[in-house]
Amino acid sequence: MADKGFELVSKYQPAGDQPTAIEALVDGLESGLAHQTLLGVTGSGKTFTMANIINQVQRPTLLLAHNKTLAAQLYGEMKEFFPHNAVEYFVSYYDYYQPEAYVPSTDTFIEKDASINDHIEQMRLSATKALMERRDVVIVASVSAIYGLGDPESYMKMLLHLRTGDTINQRDILRRLAELQYKRNDLAFERGTFRVRGDVIDIFPADSEKQAVRVELFDEEIDRISLFDPLTGSVEKNVVRATVFPKTHYVTPREKILSAVDRIKDELADRKKQLLEVNKLLEEQRISQRTQFDIEMMLELGYCSGIENYSRYLSGRAPGEPPPTLLDYFPADGLMFIDESHVTVSQIGAMYKGDRSRKETLVEYGFRLPSALDNRPLKFDEFEHISPQTIYVSATPGNYELEKSDGEVVEQVVRPTGLLDPVIEVRPVATQVDDVLSEIQLRVAVDERVLITTLTKRMAEDLSEYLNEHGVKVRYLHSDIDTVERIEIIRDLRLGKFDVLVGINLLREGLDMPEVSLVAILDADKEGFL
Repeated sequence: MADKGFELVSKYQPAGDQPTAIEALVDGLESGLAHQTLLGVTGSGKTFTMANIINQVQRPTLLLAHNKTLAAQLYGEMKEFFPHNAVEYFVSYYDYYQPEAYVPSTDTFIEKDASINDHIEQMRLSATKALMERRDVVIVASVSAIYGLGDPESYMKMLLHLRTGDTINQRDILRRLAELQYKRNDLAFERGTFRVRGDVIDIFPADSEKQAVRVELFDEEIDRISLFDPLTGSVEKNVVRATVFPKTHYVTPREKILSAVDRIKDELADRKKQLLEVNKLLEEQRISQRTQFDIEMMLELGYCSGIENYSRYLSGRAPGEPPPTLLDYFPADGLMFIDESHVTVSQIGAMYKGDRSRKETLVEYGFRLPSALDNRPLKFDEFEHISPQTIYVSATPGNYELEKSDGEVVEQVVRPTGLLDPVIEVRPVATQVDDVLSEIQLRVAVDERVLITTLTKRMAEDLSEYLNEHGVKVRYLHSDIDTVERIEIIRDLRLGKFDVLVGINLLREGLDMPEVSLVAILDADKEGFL
């Protein structure tokens, strides 16, 4: 493990209430307090305070946010504060996700259907790789962090270590790459593939964005290892050794797969017997057929579609035990910040219940074995048990955080910039659209931006169209826009590519946009604007 430390880069020094907040929280961490709360008003520089704490304690850190957009903003800020360290991003990699489900009333089985964002998958793999290689790691994550992930022990065992001078047969390297679920593709060289040209093997690691590994063999000995740009082919540097990480978190050593298959067969036999006893012949046939197919795939390829449903056996855990998650990849002395904790904490608690009810139906009707119930997010008490030292960060902490912190609440009220709270004006609804239009023109004239929040998606679209017709550069943000595009829209607003952003819940995101000088809340008298 690399022993390089965190190095905070910033042209600012802590100011306002920041120095006392940093000192108090660091003292609390060093004296072993499990829970503390940072009560920081909006605009008081809570992210900078967090960065300073990380820099002082020098420990691997998990920063939890309640949605992908806020996580992306925090990731960008942390990257700026720690340009020489590993700042990683860990959120759900699904652009679209329809989980496997069964609707008994209509006898409809819905197959799992998902669209995986390749770039976010690479960032997730990069995050776990960083935790295994070094300690100067900050991972910014959404509640995806509490969902089941491959077992870290199996993952470590599967690493492929290559060193110059090692004696190894080319076929053995190719076999090991196949075990890591890399595919051979001599034409299209992309992430998670390898190609072979004579005695040269090119590997594009699944966790890498712009760097591939070239292994040159000479008479069954590794002659040279180099890192190169997969686009241009130019060699960046020669290295003495390289480690290839698996293509997915769910890779398992062969011996574990064989023992897992034996236990899956035992559970299948018990389940078939139970179903036949209550005369559920269709369900018995269904579970038998589906499980046998999965077993054959695992024996042949080392994985199957939906392999995560067998994670209890693959990780060797007992029934009911919590699944391995991102938190298991952290060392014992890790540190966790929960940002906007008044929202994030309640979100963590809600994840398990929704997942459980859907899976129980699948088990009851013979689509999954009962052990699939152990492929789940953490329960709230399990999350509490596994969590490292935690600092809750919020402008309005909830009762849970205050009770857990047991009076250890650090206040950050004075803003380092000296900014005051915004002036709030209430204006008549009757002329709200024209009123907003005239205000927009005043702001645009001095190169400032405007946020407008509406009640419905339809209103957001109609208002955007109306403003567009009146020569305003406007975009709107809503739930149908995927993660990456959402981040780009907010960046473009800040850069001035357009002046007005219309949306439904823009004020809930916890987003920092200093260029915005006016927030207009339309129909503020109606229930549901916040």
